[in-house]
Amino acid sequence: MSKKEPGPETIYVCRCEEITLSEIHEWIDRGYDTVEELKRILRVGMGPCQGRGCQDILMREIAKKTGKPLTEVAPATVRPPVKPIKIGLLADGGKD
Repeated sequence: MSKKEPGPETIYVCRCEEITLSEIHEWIDRGYDTVEELKRILRVGMGPCQGRGCQDILMREIAKKTGKPLTEVAPATVRPPVKPIKIGLLADGGKD
């Protein structure tokens, strides 16, 4: 019995938001071909890891689908806080 290779519909690019490779390809084909646009449409990179697990994969997929060099695919804008923090730290003004 041979194992079937996973298809784009079962490969998760963004595990936090459960976004598959086929969803990413679908939206790139619709013309959303920047990390920022895909982030707004799909929420890719907006989960607890803030894109640390999926942004590189997303950028490579955009480059492959559009034919652009990877160096021309801009990463998402990083907005503070860069890492998840407890809301109480913000409320206390950072005093722990």
